Amino acid sequence: MDLTKVRNFGISAHIDSGKTTLSERILFYSGRIHKIEEVKGGGDGATMDHMELEKERGITITSAATHLEWNDPAFPGDENHMHIMNLIDTPGHVDFTIEVERSLRVLDGAVLVLCAVGGVQSQSMTVDRQMKRYHIPRIAFINKMDRTGARPLAILDDLRSKLNANPVLIQYPMGGGETFAGVIDMVTQKAFFFDGPKGEVVREEAIPAEYEAPVKEWRHKMLEALAMYSDELMEILLSEQEPPIQLVYDTIKKATQQQGMTPVMVGSAYKNKGVQLLLDAIVRYLPSPLERDLTAKKWDNPTETMGLKPDPNAPFVGMAFKIVEDPFGQLTFLRIYQGTIKKGEFYYNQRTQKKDRFSQIVKMHANKREVVDGAEAGDIVAITGIDCASGDTYASENKYCSLESMFVPEPVIKVAVTPTSRADADKMSKALQRFRKEDPTFRVFNDEETSETIIAGMGELHLDIYVERIRREYKVELEVGAPKVSYRESPTRKYEYNYKHKKQTGGSGQYGHVVGYFEPLPDDSTENFVFDWKVTGGRIPGEFESSIEKGFRALLNKGPLAEYPIVGLHVVVTDGSYHDVDSSDRAFQITAQDCLRTHFIDTKPAILEPIMKVEIECPENYQGDVTGDVNRRRGIVMNSDTREGVCQILAEVPLSEVFGYATDIRSMTKGQGTFTMELAAYRKAPSNVQEEIIAEKKKNSKQLVGAK
Repeated sequence: MDLTKVRNFGISAHIDSGKTTLSERILFYSGRIHKIEEVKGGGDGATMDHMELEKERGITITSAATHLEWNDPAFPGDENHMHIMNLIDTPGHVDFTIEVERSLRVLDGAVLVLCAVGGVQSQSMTVDRQMKRYHIPRIAFINKMDRTGARPLAILDDLRSKLNANPVLIQYPMGGGETFAGVIDMVTQKAFFFDGPKGEVVREEAIPAEYEAPVKEWRHKMLEALAMYSDELMEILLSEQEPPIQLVYDTIKKATQQQGMTPVMVGSAYKNKGVQLLLDAIVRYLPSPLERDLTAKKWDNPTETMGLKPDPNAPFVGMAFKIVEDPFGQLTFLRIYQGTIKKGEFYYNQRTQKKDRFSQIVKMHANKREVVDGAEAGDIVAITGIDCASGDTYASENKYCSLESMFVPEPVIKVAVTPTSRADADKMSKALQRFRKEDPTFRVFNDEETSETIIAGMGELHLDIYVERIRREYKVELEVGAPKVSYRESPTRKYEYNYKHKKQTGGSGQYGHVVGYFEPLPDDSTENFVFDWKVTGGRIPGEFESSIEKGFRALLNKGPLAEYPIVGLHVVVTDGSYHDVDSSDRAFQITAQDCLRTHFIDTKPAILEPIMKVEIECPENYQGDVTGDVNRRRGIVMNSDTREGVCQILAEVPLSEVFGYATDIRSMTKGQGTFTMELAAYRKAPSNVQEEIIAEKKKNSKQLVGAK
């Protein structure tokens, strides 16, 4: 396999920007499918949305992978210059953000799709953060140019101000809305039209006279921006000469791969315009596996890193980035970074140090599979029958290296689930274990007090989809409790403690004594708990340090205020004492636990509540009602903007106030309002709200005791 001709890329965007429609067109033009299906509106549904629920709701729930071929635009019609592309289509809903996270973790490049009317929306910002986290070069594609109110040039300002990107327009649109006719490539200065029933015939023409002036102006801006990345181009422009086309291509590629700029293209996937040129740009500008710098942590010294080369002859290293259970067993998606794998061979899971046999290797096309004998560096394949977790590193040698795992956000909402018939308890348990393994943001635990099974996730839609999947795939009817918010408890002031634990009646005694202080961690701290040991002179032997830390950590899950997890706590131990006979590991663990249980309340802890960033879109005439409603929900309107009779409101609202908001906004706007939300931060709840939360918790605890 010639790695210079491989492209691993993903399509990411805000909900309803047209990602899946774009994927469908890419598959059609590359000959991977022979009939275009639409996401909504009958038919069999889009190829990449292969789950029944996805087809019904018209949304993407899980990321789907496929592979296709596309010719190098520099050698049209020459089979020897065919490029292999691995494409992953990702969901737009923030509830399924882990799907985007794990896809971007293993890809080399991405297409950021933006709606020509909506522009940069809340989930575009989340996706942008994820791309930056994994240093993914990207091309921006302004889709839906056929929509009334399309404003591609204004979206460049959005990219600049909201994403802090350096967007450079490399195509100029001919018209917009109903009059959108095609695109002008500003590198070659040619106009492109898309003829035929499905836009499959690309016609190249001279630039129409009415576009010559704006194209000249925007081309000058493009070349000026590119000159920052090429001295040669700068010299040519200073001498007022026309730069060679290949030099412009090379400079765009260099600037994109350095993530210095984002080339911006335009089109309409639904109207079949501009997709082939986007594929050409992916080949031209996005990196091959050879053009990405990859490192892994050394097994014997995790502070040191080692470089990985996409060399098929080097020792194999790969990452299991996604797990799916299907009727034939577990299917593990694997990105190969180095070396080669062969069917039937054994490879080591670096986390468990167990040897797994890769009994079958398949290339995926949505939910269809193609069996292959092997795969090599740069490939994305799926392995059947191995037992591992999402994010595990595999290698041909044991204790070789470990790849940095993906970022997993904490869940913000939880509900209790109970099967309606006791006979279904085992089936429900099996379903929950499967989904927990597949999705790291989906958590399952038992509430010891109520003996209920609790599921936690990223939002109402996230949990709703899993409950529906249990009903359909496992034929289990569930009763679902009211959603509950995951609050936190955090100290607000410093408190100096001096706590002694003494139990010396009959048999071996217990003795522990700790002195120090609790204090809040700084607001910008990324840690939830920090433990510092500052005991000198052997007042407490060093061997008990870990016991004391373990004791404090054991109580972090249940704070004294309302039994919510403790966060933002800095514990410092400065002094104490011990007993030669009665001090033990257990004694000091109990000492630390009792100390926190007794004195955490003295730090005047506050309840923190999750605040959601909510983006609402509604007709202009409902703006007053919607804004008033946001204020009633203790929300703060951060920004509002009206365009073409549509109002966009950006607000921050506590999660506890937005349960069931989908129904409320529909009735407020006669079915025309939509919204998306994601976690913005945890913030201190107002004192009256804090009192209500504590009172509610106490009431529930009393009811529980009464029931027992």
